[in-house]
Amino acid sequence: MNKIRKKIGWLLLATIGLQMPLMAKQVALDVTMSKSFLIANKKQIAHMKVGLTGFEMPAKEARPPVNVAIVLDRSGSMSGQKIEHAKKAAIKAIDYLDKDDIVSVLAYDHNVKVLVPATKVSDKADIKKRIASLQSGGNTALFAGVSKGAAELRKFADKDRVNRVILLSDGKANSGPSSPKALGDLGASLKKEGISVTTWGLGNGYNEDLMDQLARRSDGNHTFIESPQQLAGIFEAEFGDILSVVAQEVSIEIKCAPGIRPVKVLNREAEISAQRIITQLNQLYSRQEKYILIEVEVPATEENRTRKIADVQISYANMLTETTDKISSTLSVKFSESKEVVKNSTNEETMTEVVLQRATAANRLATTLRDQGKISEAKQVLIQNRDYLDLNAIQLKSEKLRSYWTSNKEDINSIEDDDKYQLRRKEMRSQQFKNENQQISY
Repeated sequence: MNKIRKKIGWLLLATIGLQMPLMAKQVALDVTMSKSFLIANKKQIAHMKVGLTGFEMPAKEARPPVNVAIVLDRSGSMSGQKIEHAKKAAIKAIDYLDKDDIVSVLAYDHNVKVLVPATKVSDKADIKKRIASLQSGGNTALFAGVSKGAAELRKFADKDRVNRVILLSDGKANSGPSSPKALGDLGASLKKEGISVTTWGLGNGYNEDLMDQLARRSDGNHTFIESPQQLAGIFEAEFGDILSVVAQEVSIEIKCAPGIRPVKVLNREAEISAQRIITQLNQLYSRQEKYILIEVEVPATEENRTRKIADVQISYANMLTETTDKISSTLSVKFSESKEVVKNSTNEETMTEVVLQRATAANRLATTLRDQGKISEAKQVLIQNRDYLDLNAIQLKSEKLRSYWTSNKEDINSIEDDDKYQLRRKEMRSQQFKNENQQISY
């Protein structure tokens, strides 16, 4: 399938004049610097942003088919309203799917039960009836639930489908592998198969670090759900993402120009080897941008010169045309001795994302310090972060930074109270995940 895709992709590139209507549906690549001018004659750190925006699907009928496994916690703590709202939300989700989609539904306590084996969505009434029969009881074999969900996906595994496990849990994994590392490693292995895992933590009893790692390393989503009444809306939002995937197997390669040293990639896993930076994304959604931020060291350069920073090459599986598409761009920057010129060249949108990622890293550090019992140090980090966000929200005129400033104020207010902090920590982890997912909706 991949070889066929590549041949077709190159053929399309060679015959672009004949295929313009089809080629119009391509991912948009936007490569920018946080400042288009840098100070002349000075070695310095700068930031570049590589953004990929998914095209709009022409019609609902054109979307790629999905292969989704819904994995529900049915342990004893899910009894009552939790399990009832979970069932209602899962039943409603079935209506989003079409006859060409594949769905499986699993429930786990200390064992895993397959309520609906992987099947085409042809008999919705039967699927809903099976979900409605779910009862709670037992411990939490979370690892086994995800593993079995992935096994159901593999029955219809296809590069031209969107393959996703959706995991809901309200408790800590207490049966089978239960560490964040074990679940993170599982997520990483599933990503290699083209499977992403979305994790939902319900209430204040689940392990947010475990759920974070599983979603992060599989390139899925993670959300903290405080109340079972929120489940219907969360299901709707998640299926909105799943049903709007326009690109998969996204490969990003950045080649820094001679003299430009890549320092690090902000809050995203990537391989840096000499002048090359390589990273992958599992999926890209319609009308949503995913980006990566790279910190680079730029050598001292004379005034009025233009210097190339990097070449960027992207390849991805286009889910609409079923081809492998390639796009590229080159990024350069100019130099001036005028601080005013440099300041006025700030790209506010790009710089906002740089500040957001720096602030998120600081917020994550505060969480780590608080977990180590270093309460005063954690509070000081949050206070400094609040002030950093306040200053940049004003300078960059950013509502996004102002919102995160408000969130950090709430973090400060809860940091010294153990009971408040345990619940607030889940909010912090969920927000950290969303920020570090580096995704913008349009």
